[in-house]
Amino acid sequence: MHNSLVIGTRGSQLALWQAEFIKHQLERHFPTLEVSLKTIKTTGDAIQNRSLVGLGKGIFTKEIENALLAGDIDLAVHSLKDLPTALPEGLCIAAIPAREDPRDVLITDTGSPLEDLPEGAKIGTTSPRRKAQLLYIRPDLQIVNVRGNIDTRLRKLHETDLDGIILAAAGIKRLLEPKIITQFFDTEQMVPAVGQGALAIEVREGDDRTEKLLMPLNDASATAEITAERAVLERLGGGCQVPIGAHAKHVDGELWLTGAVCHPDGTRRIVESSTGTPETAQHLGSVVAEKLRNSGATELI
Repeated sequence: MHNSLVIGTRGSQLALWQAEFIKHQLERHFPTLEVSLKTIKTTGDAIQNRSLVGLGKGIFTKEIENALLAGDIDLAVHSLKDLPTALPEGLCIAAIPAREDPRDVLITDTGSPLEDLPEGAKIGTTSPRRKAQLLYIRPDLQIVNVRGNIDTRLRKLHETDLDGIILAAAGIKRLLEPKIITQFFDTEQMVPAVGQGALAIEVREGDDRTEKLLMPLNDASATAEITAERAVLERLGGGCQVPIGAHAKHVDGELWLTGAVCHPDGTRRIVESSTGTPETAQHLGSVVAEKLRNSGATELI
């Protein structure tokens, strides 16, 4: 048995942090294991000058998954929200580590929360889900497409006429100081993206050796939450470029799941919830998806 593993990752600062985090976790559990990183450029990384809407699913994962299938890497570390619900044949999720904060956050130069920003304020985001829910809260806002890594977006906030930007709390907490965050959005007010704040470790099916090494990294609580959320997305047939959100959390031994589907311009938002047990997470996601469909979500997707 070779005593080494190669992790495939995107080259962004956050992606490298995430891959390094998994590397250190593996080395902590298996001190003699040699773990290295291989950086792979994805379609989403290559396209920086326009919106990614309409480019299909897997734009941040396909090239890494191809390397995994080819045997160039042993495992891939993804931001789970980037990973389509249907994986390529021959691949599977082997572990979902403990989840970071799933909420969306607002950062403004003035320190003003969303409700205190001036009429017609400009907010930067490329996420259709965030755009739709922002406009649902405040139809007067101007949403500006802002792409790039966290540092790039922060620089655009400081150097342009943007009044604020929306980011994931998890990325800020992993790379920067949470004190730069102006406002955390409640998960009911701004339903997060499916899997937001979580990592997925993807491997080849049948690679029992790698799966065994990853077992100590899996978190049962996060896995149940993600299973429920991804079931909503799968049943609705959406992806990360559709205004769909889902958030599951553990409350007193139960799993509480909320799903949201929005009209792209924010004129309508449908929210449904249900509770179940962690063991029935997949079914719980199907229940919430069906409730959303019955409330008219199909018309909005």
